[in-house]
Amino acid sequence: MDVTRREAFGALIVLVDLVASAAQAQSPTVGSPSARPPVFRHDLPNISLDGWEVTVNHVDYPPGRVGEPHHHRGFVLAYVVEGSVVAKIIGDGVTDEERTYHAGEMFYEPIGATHQVAKNASSTLPARLLAINFAKKGE
Repeated sequence: MDVTRREAFGALIVLVDLVASAAQAQSPTVGSPSARPPVFRHDLPNISLDGWEVTVNHVDYPPGRVGEPHHHRGFVLAYVVEGSVVAKIIGDGVTDEERTYHAGEMFYEPIGATHQVAKNASSTLPARLLAINFAKKGE
């Protein structure tokens, strides 16, 4: 799937917002009404990113879509842009319960894990993810 400059820029904005939110959470101003919790926080694998690349794709879920179990060569951050999706991630010490993620929420897929359940939570409304995939170049 090709990503337009506009979509890549949008992904960059989401990533910058995540970094800014994490930095703000590290040193929030006490009593400040603008201090908000981050959208998402999760430990990352202890790896060197030398020779790695990031690929950002939209994943569209038409109403009622159920995806096949799959895995990625690297790790994935998934941000729900529209609608709601149901996901269950297993493997590499992870056995997440099936969970519904709504627009504005994120989830993490560790290296080698299987995305066992991937489906639209609605049979009438579309859903869309922004998948940020980190993997070794060429994989």
